[in-house]
Amino acid sequence: MTNHILQIPLSDRWRIYYRLQELKIDCSCPPDGSLRVQVNNLLEVILIRSTLMQLLASRHELLEWLERCWHYSDES
Repeated sequence: MTNHILQIPLSDRWRIYYRLQELKIDCSCPPDGSLRVQVNNLLEVILIRSTLMQLLASRHELLEWLERCWHYSDES
């Protein structure tokens, strides 16, 4: 179990917090403005990364990621 403090823009913090809560990932938003996330396993790391990408990445970054995934699946 590891605790991490994510530096998230305040405008996005609550959207990310509520999404992580929906995914049953332990997190909190203390008064200092940070988003604290408890990471217990690899699946939670993947879910957190996916949530952050979905809500914070630009369209260009998302398209590049999708193309890498398609390219990777073609190599398999």
